[in-house]
Amino acid sequence: MADPWQECMDYAVALARKAGTIICGALKEEISVMTKSSPVDLVTETDQKVENFIISLIREKYPSHSFIGEESVAAGEGSILTDNPTWIIDPIDGTTNFVHRSTFHFFYVSNFS
Repeated sequence: MADPWQECMDYAVALARKAGTIICGALKEEISVMTKSSPVDLVTETDQKVENFIISLIREKYPSHSFIGEESVAAGEGSILTDNPTWIIDPIDGTTNFVHRSTFHFFYVSNFS
């Protein structure tokens, strides 16, 4: 029997790769940095752009799915848990390394459903 979630997983991987392309492109530009809850809790315009990109494409393909986005929640958007499949999105996992352009590029796109 085929895994019913495999399609979602394959889509998440494809989106993470596309998001990675956006992130790598942003490394060539000036990075706009803001703080969230403390001076060491950083968010960039790229975080927000990538989160919106991922959510909009998933919503297009799976309109009944729900989302918890790190940057959306930090900005005050609520998250309500339901029985719907829910995607938890951290657009740049390792924002501090991204901001400082870590030589080894220790930052990732994280999608979970």
